[in-house]
Amino acid sequence: MRTPLSLIALTLLAAGCAPVERDPDADPAAGAPAVKVLGEAQSCINRNQIRQTRVQTDQVIDFEMRGGDIYRNVLPNRCPGLAIERAFTYNTSIDQLCSPEIIYVLQNIGGVPQRGAGCGLGQFMPVEYVNNGQG
Repeated sequence: MRTPLSLIALTLLAAGCAPVERDPDADPAAGAPAVKVLGEAQSCINRNQIRQTRVQTDQVIDFEMRGGDIYRNVLPNRCPGLAIERAFTYNTSIDQLCSPEIIYVLQNIGGVPQRGAGCGLGQFMPVEYVNNGQG
């Protein structure tokens, strides 16, 4: 029996596009620099105190604050494209950035920044880098 080549190609294409399942027990911070937790998680941080952000993975963002404090935010779900673009934007009318605020991956398409996937933030955990591993 002969199978048409187009059917084989279509089957291979569908298999290649299948969603990748993640082990539910996998550490979402795997691949991010090691940190030591310094206290209780917070729901919000002051936007005007954010000095810079470091996108560590598709699920981890470190917020470095004026004064040196660092808050790690582990998003409840993977945010497609975040680790590749390493940039995001958000729109809030208050002076704080809070969980579960939606952030949007900022994609550079033909030199024009555009909003990509929208993803909810998690809690902000005060941390310090272990062994100065500032990825």
